Amino acid sequence: MIKVLLRGHDYQYEVSELIKVFKKFQEIEFVKDEALAEDQSFLLVSKVEKQNDEYTICAKLIKNHKTIIQNSINCIKETDNQKKMRKILKQKIKLSIFHVLSKFYETNPPWGILTGIRPTKIVHELMEQNFELKQIREILKEKYQMCAEKIDLVTEIAQMERPFLATNSNDLVSMYVSIPFCPTRCIYCSFPSNPLDKGKNLIKAYLKALCYEIQEIGKILKKHNKKVETLYIGGGTPTTLTHEELEMLIKEIKKHIDLRWVKEITVEAGRPDTITIEKLMVLKREGVNRISINPQTMNQRTLDVIGRSHTAEEIIHSYNMAKQVGFDTINMDIIIGLPGETVEMVETTMKEIEKLNPENLTVHTLAVKKTSRLRANINDYPLAEEEEAIRMLEITKKYAERMNMKPYYMYRQKYMLGNLENIGYTKAYHECIYNIQIMEEKQSIIALGAGAVSKIYYKEENRLERVPNVTNVEHYISRVEEMIERKKKELNNV
Repeated sequence: MIKVLLRGHDYQYEVSELIKVFKKFQEIEFVKDEALAEDQSFLLVSKVEKQNDEYTICAKLIKNHKTIIQNSINCIKETDNQKKMRKILKQKIKLSIFHVLSKFYETNPPWGILTGIRPTKIVHELMEQNFELKQIREILKEKYQMCAEKIDLVTEIAQMERPFLATNSNDLVSMYVSIPFCPTRCIYCSFPSNPLDKGKNLIKAYLKALCYEIQEIGKILKKHNKKVETLYIGGGTPTTLTHEELEMLIKEIKKHIDLRWVKEITVEAGRPDTITIEKLMVLKREGVNRISINPQTMNQRTLDVIGRSHTAEEIIHSYNMAKQVGFDTINMDIIIGLPGETVEMVETTMKEIEKLNPENLTVHTLAVKKTSRLRANINDYPLAEEEEAIRMLEITKKYAERMNMKPYYMYRQKYMLGNLENIGYTKAYHECIYNIQIMEEKQSIIALGAGAVSKIYYKEENRLERVPNVTNVEHYISRVEEMIERKKKELNNV
């Protein structure tokens, strides 16, 4: 337990998120009186003091009512722009706390004070302010305390993304369609997916409601002259549907959504135990040009532990079948740090993926999400330590380079091992535009189906408005009209 006293500000969320970077599952209690610090507890005090027009930020680590470590940052001048001032204060407070905790825990987290999921957005903002790359690197180092390796990563990815973001306009949108069903639920999963043994009887009614939402949203997009640039059918696992259901769904989309401007159509065929030659042929025939076949690992023991009801051999078979059908862009997902996995096991996975040589590789660092079975039973599963997770990530980078891939998008999540990141790699000319758009949030994403969250982008104000659909499938079916009205209302404002 770490007790925290805040003085002169109320940035409780920002402070707690930064503390979790150092101690992932540390319990945090915010107290109101310094006297509440007990002998066995450490008390972090961060305070903002103002003299004339200047602020001093101070963070202290105290035990037995004695300061052990202290860091102060002086001369933050007050401005008339209160929003800007609050942003500066938050950043300075986090810097001060970071220096104290780095010294106490004798570690320097590679991402510095960053706790958000989209570090590349900072680079894009600086680029838009005409900062040169050298200046941007210095800002990331000094202002955010990022290490050199992560600075290299975010600046390289931002430069890869720029040409795709440059073509954005108010009339272009992307579309996401949710199929929230899976053969089984993996232990790390926090997505709104429904295992088939419980959800199969809902599929017919769900598709009927989804097709109605597609029809009505098509009318709204036409009214507002919106052009769909990318279409992404995800989940869950869309290929849990039969090949007849997949064909019907895509035909309904084509019937009601104008796809003349679409540059890519992606379908998550993530689980090899859901892939058949009939489904692949339907997807190819209907214009899908990118699919995902996601092993997560090529080690059978781990597949069994995490609840994947397929073999490593089925992954290879499904991939080869997709290539025979004619898919030019196949993505493969893996997760590093899965329970019981070693560095050597990650290398085994990467050797097998190198043999297949996909066009895209997405490397996820295991995130222990609150709503997952893994988090509920965390003591039952051995997880990689930080140094081991870092070595695993380095191995995936080595093999990506051997396959002539470069990182083209990335994001971070809460509760990730080693406070690391997820990275998407691509061969030249196989970048997934949807992934870039969803991460950088410079284009509206129109999301349909249970658990889908639309993000409406207001370019002039550079802001997003989230418009969520309900997660529960039965609620979605009964409330689909409401889901349509939510998006209609927001799109009328754009």
